[in-house]
Amino acid sequence: SMAERLQTHHEQRRIMLADLSHELRTPITVIQGNVEGILDGMYPADETRLRSILEETQILSRLVDDLRTMALAESGSLQLRREPVDLLPLVREVLAGFDAQAQERGIKVELQLAEVETVNLDPLRIREVLTNLLSNAFRYTPRGGEVQVGLTESAVAGERTVTLFVQDSGPGIPTSDLPHIFERCYKSSDSGGMGLGLSIAKYLVEAHGGKIWAESESGKGTKISFTLPA
Repeated sequence: SMAERLQTHHEQRRIMLADLSHELRTPITVIQGNVEGILDGMYPADETRLRSILEETQILSRLVDDLRTMALAESGSLQLRREPVDLLPLVREVLAGFDAQAQERGIKVELQLAEVETVNLDPLRIREVLTNLLSNAFRYTPRGGEVQVGLTESAVAGERTVTLFVQDSGPGIPTSDLPHIFERCYKSSDSGGMGLGLSIAKYLVEAHGGKIWAESESGKGTKISFTLPA
């Protein structure tokens, strides 16, 4: 059993390294090609060209941030900088970053945001969780589809809890994949990227003392929810 687990971890590491080299190579190639073209006089150094380079550097930055967060979480060195946060404007701010994508693909965004009291959390890390969940939702929602985002508050035995969810109208997650989607580097056959987003989200939510889970049916989209103690 131990040998099988070691073999599995070795295979996951091998796949992760292959994916990492691919994920790094693509933006680096685009940046290098554009810069060389500008220096050789083939491309004008105009706003369109420079914006393309900037977008690729942002992809690289996001990848490095994901890898660093994963390393900190797995080593037990992840530290939260908690402060009282109003979640409603935070959610709206993160959503604003997807406006252009939603308009371009005709995706409707439905909000079910309740007014909640301030919550003691690390706003940078929760922003990271929401960004990962929304990135997945928009990736899998077809043109003309819908993404729902919800925020509610509840109290049980005097303990306040807030719940956020992101739901897409995509193809859903196969039943065989659903129990594994929060595992590091786990990817279904049709997923892109390195398989880090949901595992990072799980680490960050649990570091806050919360929990995260997914509900999905094939052909009926996916809903990912997480709770945070207030």
